[in-house]
Amino acid sequence: MPYMINRQALFVVILLSAFLFAGCSGLFGESPGEQADQAIVEANAAISEHNRSFGEARDTYADVKSEIEAGNDPSAQQDRITEARDAMEEARSRLQEANASLSEVNDLDVDPAVKRYASTLSDAMEAQISAEDREIEFYTLLQEDPALENNRQEALDLLEQVGNDYERAEQAYEEARTLADENPDLIEATS
Repeated sequence: MPYMINRQALFVVILLSAFLFAGCSGLFGESPGEQADQAIVEANAAISEHNRSFGEARDTYADVKSEIEAGNDPSAQQDRITEARDAMEEARSRLQEANASLSEVNDLDVDPAVKRYASTLSDAMEAQISAEDREIEFYTLLQEDPALENNRQEALDLLEQVGNDYERAEQAYEEARTLADENPDLIEATS
């Protein structure tokens, strides 16, 4: 008695073979490594864009400070202070979003060095966000009291905390750069 080929079973065997030869990632989306790479690339791009936007807002504050120090009416600078603070808050929110997507790397099945890099980069971003929160508080004080006649000590305390948080962030960013340099085959996007 000749055996009949079950066409459904043959299809399943061919499909399973295709998975083995092509790899599951090609058919179902990105591999964990590709997902991690994408998250890191996006985080680094967000950091760069954020730093550009935040820097522009700081330049505006520097101009305002110069105007006030030159003896010009501090209240005339209110709109520029508000615009700069709003730009900082928007830039900070983009950094928070990038940090949230980067945290997903810890759940992926990737090399531990990639996870360490993502975690260290995330720590740096958290320290930077903390610094920026306080910096924005400082600029809020400045908006309410442009000459800091009534809030000078509070402003100085905030600036000290900002400096400490930025120092922590810079140390973590440097550690992330070192990890990337030590693992160039795993971590390519570190700009």
